[in-house]
Amino acid sequence: MEGFLSNIQKFSLHDGPGIRTVVFFKGCPLSCLWCSNPETREPGGSVLRDTARCVRCLRCVEVCPAGAIKDDLSVNRGACTACGSCVRECPQKALSINGRRRSLEETLRICLQDRPFYEESGGGVTLSGGEVLTQRRFARELLEALRREGIHTALETTGYAPPGVFWQTAEPADLLLFDIKHYDRDRHFSGTGVYNDLILDNLKTVLAARKAVLPRLPVIPGFNDSLMDALGFSRLLQSLGLKQAQLLPFHQFGEKKYEMLGLPYPLRGVPQLHREDMEEYRQVFIDHGIDCFFEREEQTAVSAVG
Repeated sequence: MEGFLSNIQKFSLHDGPGIRTVVFFKGCPLSCLWCSNPETREPGGSVLRDTARCVRCLRCVEVCPAGAIKDDLSVNRGACTACGSCVRECPQKALSINGRRRSLEETLRICLQDRPFYEESGGGVTLSGGEVLTQRRFARELLEALRREGIHTALETTGYAPPGVFWQTAEPADLLLFDIKHYDRDRHFSGTGVYNDLILDNLKTVLAARKAVLPRLPVIPGFNDSLMDALGFSRLLQSLGLKQAQLLPFHQFGEKKYEMLGLPYPLRGVPQLHREDMEEYRQVFIDHGIDCFFEREEQTAVSAVG
């Protein structure tokens, strides 16, 4: 049993309660314009190039057995096998590969290394991505193994998968961190490349099963950041019986990754949002009876179901 993972990050305070280890999965069916982890979109390995180190010697072009690296140093990602030849031969160490296969046993061992921190802080392990649902079998096996060890688990998800796949993956998790990008299906499609019908249906399924769910709302300038958008979200959450929501203000932390991947970044130069910019936005939720908070306050969230 193996999974293709982007990274395993320890001592996270932003992906569920307490101190957590976050396992980032590769692969995602959405193409969110603001994605801060573009290296996780591809299901396989991704070649990254540090332009500050690169001297354009073209050694990577010469050694690539698949001919995937062009003379302009762009990468044909359909042809690239992430074999690592370019990384090994780069004299400036400007190239790296994001993503590798890890066994279930290795992944579990790494997660269990920090058991004392979980127990002290009320933390645990969060599966994130990418989209975890793209590797449902590995994800479920890992969640079940962690449950047998008595470790609290959270699943961060877009909810975009066939209902059977979604439920099989989500069922063993103690907490679902459920991203809701937009309340309007057409606007959702314009920002992510998919409609939200399936997502909302899956959300209703886990709510009906009384799973602990925390809706997380990325607030993106020009996409869903108006007070009318806050009202639309509030009405959606009310209709679902949800009493909590976490706001994720837009940031530019992932911008450098687009450059390293050789990808255009649609939101380059767009100002970041800060908590002080969003008090009126947040107040709309509060006025509708929804406990709305920011990411550094997430330890207070236990279950969003009223």
